[in-house]
Amino acid sequence: MPRYSYIAIDQKHKSTKGTVTAESPYAARKHLRSKGLHPTDIREIRATREGGGLARIFSKSSKNQVAEFTKQLATMLRAGIKLTEALGVLVQQVSDPRLRNIVNDVRDRVVTGESFADALTEYDNYFDLVYISMVRVGEVTGTLEESLLNIANFMEKRQRLESKMVTAMVYPVILLCFCIGAVIFLTIKVIPVIATQIEKTGAQLPWITQLLVNISHILTSWWVFVLLGAIAAVVALVRMFLRTQRGAYLRDRFLLSLPVFGPLLKQRIVARFASTLSTLLSSGLSMAESLKVVAQVTGNTIMNNAVRQARDRILSGADIATPLRDSGVIDPAIAHMVTVGERSGELEHMLKTISETLESSTDVVIERLSAAVEPVIIVIMAFLVGIIAYAMMLPILRFSAGQM
Repeated sequence: MPRYSYIAIDQKHKSTKGTVTAESPYAARKHLRSKGLHPTDIREIRATREGGGLARIFSKSSKNQVAEFTKQLATMLRAGIKLTEALGVLVQQVSDPRLRNIVNDVRDRVVTGESFADALTEYDNYFDLVYISMVRVGEVTGTLEESLLNIANFMEKRQRLESKMVTAMVYPVILLCFCIGAVIFLTIKVIPVIATQIEKTGAQLPWITQLLVNISHILTSWWVFVLLGAIAAVVALVRMFLRTQRGAYLRDRFLLSLPVFGPLLKQRIVARFASTLSTLLSSGLSMAESLKVVAQVTGNTIMNNAVRQARDRILSGADIATPLRDSGVIDPAIAHMVTVGERSGELEHMLKTISETLESSTDVVIERLSAAVEPVIIVIMAFLVGIIAYAMMLPILRFSAGQM
């Protein structure tokens, strides 16, 4: 249903503006007049889907606000407040202006008779498929407040796991950037000065010093732009390839095969799969519909294919553990736990147990990985700086000893 932005005069002769959802401009004006507003300007607007770049980064940074909004909405619904009234109150409390506009628009849509879930589908960068599916089930079953509370808990749980991984990598990344910056500074600023002074004496530079001088010339000449351009072109081509189905499959297969990060990534994928499926099943969504949703949010093409195969097996009356085991992402022990939960009718509880176990194990792996990465980077930095220091001091020592 189209949306319209409007400017109107209220009963107190004050100008007000906002958005309204209606079938036509005439219907929009009629709706505004029924609310005691006299519209002076109405224009149709279209929802903008924020796809990538800075919008994607912003979308990720707003997850905390979406989770807080969801929890507040669930609390107000549980207190007996109507959905439209609760949304109206939350419009005033949301600090982020974009999210505030979204909530305001969603409220207008609900007021005009559109379902809450349908109104949220316009903003899939804020409310993902899991969110919308659980809201839809809650609306149908009359347990919307419980569904919203489960969504908020699910989002907070997932964000805690992601934040732990990000936090664990902050210090190593900063250390690595400092290392690269120090090496570039010494290569560009220090090495050329020493080399110039040595060359004035007519002496020949040692091979390692000459190598660093050549690298310095490359970094300070137009060749560096050629190199950066070539790297940018290769990166662009690789990104285009990774957007294809074949490229995404090869990327995910490669990441899962990495010696250290592969097992950690597997645990994260399986934990997310188990947690999401358990949450959807607990909200009342059927197994087939839950697997359909999970297949689109696991973030790994290999796991997505396995979940789709599991859904097809469910529809044909078979089990779901076999395609999950054959994918290579899920370990045989976990696949066996899924089988036991499926046979005993306690699949939802078993998936929750799997998720909690894997998340605890992931925390341990992250801590160990962080503890191991930091000294490795320090050693690499010391090695590189030591080579540069050796290349600088060698010609000076030789010159002092009269060997040059």
